[in-house]
Amino acid sequence: MRYILLATLAIAPLLAKDSEPAKRLDEAASVFSEIMAAPDKGIPEDMLANAHCIVIVPNMKTAAFLVGGKYGKGYLSCRKKAGPGWSAPATVRIEGGSVGFQIGGSETDLIMLVMNARGADKLLDSKFTLGAEGSVAAGPVGRTATAQTDAQMHAGILSWSRSQGLFAGLALEGATLRQDLDDNQTLYGKKLENRQIVTGNVRTPKSGMRLIGMLNKYSARERTTSNE
Repeated sequence: MRYILLATLAIAPLLAKDSEPAKRLDEAASVFSEIMAAPDKGIPEDMLANAHCIVIVPNMKTAAFLVGGKYGKGYLSCRKKAGPGWSAPATVRIEGGSVGFQIGGSETDLIMLVMNARGADKLLDSKFTLGAEGSVAAGPVGRTATAQTDAQMHAGILSWSRSQGLFAGLALEGATLRQDLDDNQTLYGKKLENRQIVTGNVRTPKSGMRLIGMLNKYSARERTTSNE
């Protein structure tokens, strides 16, 4: 009995680690669903319909005491090249910092839309720096906010944040996005590169079905943007 107890205690942290990516996928689906369901406060649906890729990072940590820093884990999905719908989710880590007089800390839900093929290709590198390798702008808020903004016309990436119930555009530059091969292995059984997952014929895991279903629901219209 003693050996069984010891074995259980030893395995428990591993089981918890294995469940984290699946739990985070469900959190990402909830964040996206809640934002899109908010009356007149969500991401403009025409922008979502025209996006090449999306990144969702639930509960991104922002801690600050003189030197600020950001850290979070989330997922990216891109439009399938063959047929409608979105790719299986691939994992990302976001890391970044800022220097200045700051005291405090918060948790923020982050969503980014990649609006062109060039940005999507850069995003699938093993490491991508926001701002340095693609222009980033705060996205407009509201179901009917269209198109006429300078942000959409010129930025390759649009970003939004939700913190303490407030949803707004976010100008996030200098942070880096990296693929997380360990979390990919947990979800898919092997250390797949994000590019393999997003551009290949990888089946969405059961834990990711809800998120991909929500993406398909809110972006069913045909894309009209160019592929440049």
